[in-house]
Amino acid sequence: MTPAELAAVVGDAAIDILTDRGLDGAVVPRPVVIDRPRNPEHGDYATNVALQIAGRVGAKPRDLAQWLAAELAGRDGIAAVEVAGPGFVNIRLATDALGAVVAQVLAAGESYGTNDTLAGRAINLEFVSANPTGPIHLGGTRWAAVGDALGRVLAASGAAVTREYYFNDHGAQIDRFARSLDASAAGKPTPEDGYAGDYIGRIAADIVAAVPGVLDLPDTERIEVFRSRGVASMFDEIKRSLHDFGTDFDVYFHENSLYESGAVDEVVAQLKTSGALYKEDGAWWIRSTEFGDDKDRVVIKSDGDAAYIAGDIAYFRDKRRRGFDIAIYMLGADHHGYIGRLKAAAAALGDDPATVEVLIGQMVNLVRDGIAVKMSKRAGTVVTLDNLVSEIGVDAARYVLIRSAVDTSIDIDLELWTKRSNDNPVYYVQYAHARLCSLDNSAAELGVTADDPDLSLLDLPAENALIRTLAQFPDIVRTAAEFREPHRIARYLEQLAGDYHRFYGAARVLPQGDEQPQPVHSARLALGRATRQVLRNGLDLLGISAPERM
Repeated sequence: MTPAELAAVVGDAAIDILTDRGLDGAVVPRPVVIDRPRNPEHGDYATNVALQIAGRVGAKPRDLAQWLAAELAGRDGIAAVEVAGPGFVNIRLATDALGAVVAQVLAAGESYGTNDTLAGRAINLEFVSANPTGPIHLGGTRWAAVGDALGRVLAASGAAVTREYYFNDHGAQIDRFARSLDASAAGKPTPEDGYAGDYIGRIAADIVAAVPGVLDLPDTERIEVFRSRGVASMFDEIKRSLHDFGTDFDVYFHENSLYESGAVDEVVAQLKTSGALYKEDGAWWIRSTEFGDDKDRVVIKSDGDAAYIAGDIAYFRDKRRRGFDIAIYMLGADHHGYIGRLKAAAAALGDDPATVEVLIGQMVNLVRDGIAVKMSKRAGTVVTLDNLVSEIGVDAARYVLIRSAVDTSIDIDLELWTKRSNDNPVYYVQYAHARLCSLDNSAAELGVTADDPDLSLLDLPAENALIRTLAQFPDIVRTAAEFREPHRIARYLEQLAGDYHRFYGAARVLPQGDEQPQPVHSARLALGRATRQVLRNGLDLLGISAPERM
């Protein structure tokens, strides 16, 4: 019995006892909250539903808890129920109910953990979207890992997810990039506000080789060559790095297309007509302070040119016209102001601001020998996605970037994340999977099978703890999708790996010496296979490999 199934049983029982006493069963929350007690001796699960609803029906919490305990004691799959404290209900499942979880995992296979809570929702997930003025830095690398994992988690919850990269090929940064390439090709110093680094010299040299005589062209033509070819070259490198990192996109949306198509002019005209903008000091403004921004934003500047937010508004409208119910933006630590302005953009178009979700990621620091590595994109000393992968590998890089909540900063200790020991979290999880693969191979050699196992034999505390953790996986996936927090998957996998290692140390999974295979060995082998399946499913949601040997 999974926590979700138990929540349904408890909810039904609560409604029954209230109805039988002439009280309002509608006050029972669905689903009822089910938790695992910190102390396993208190039971497999606990609920505080009696405390939640007692006041609303005029009953004492402990009385209500005792009524609920008596009702639950007669339900299938529940071995014991007791009331604790002011009204908590502790529940212990029957061994066959716990064992049923193993059977469920094995029957579901790769689909175990999936759900349909977001079925019918079309989600546009925009992430990375780094300007094509240099390689992907650590902040963008974090979004590459988290965004890809989030897309997988949302899809596992039934959503139709489109992963989108907003390709910035319009604006001042692209101009500075082009002028930096031009200066490098001519052997001149980097412009004061330009970009430096080996990649600038390399791309500039490639352009000179591909377009002989480019340096002899008039200024405007020459800069345009460096702009168009430089952006294309840089973006090809970005896409290649992301692909090698396991992150691919369904759509690459070109910002410049919004201006070339007239979409920006069209949406601005619409907003002026609807009264969503106001004019002051010769400029047109949007009331973004009403949605959490620190100041209202200029949409059309006093010189008549569109400000950057005009493109944002046109882009949001384009997403909605493409049929997306939710637009998720994953932005860097210096983009808090975008929350208010993007929600204001939705409201100005007469849309629900809730269709806009903005996730803000905090900084990533690389630590070598206890010293933080300094970064400066303009100076060319940025630590890139490729640098990180070359240091610790794709799996470790993705894992370390995913396993922390995005609103916390990360210090990546290179020594830790290259260790082949249990101190390294990704190694710890992957080793558990590899160990289980080895166990399966050994079982085959010893003639132990998991055909029709008697799962009621799994009654050791370490076995029960492992099964309870397996049962949590669907709820973990559902919650990770609901709160847009794929790090919950990583932390869960570490807990599962720990429970498995403890189980392996507490139980003889396979016969030893001259011992013949027994039914308990088959049951434990089945438990091991279920654990391996969930580890693999979880790692797949993070885009991380599940090695069979290490």
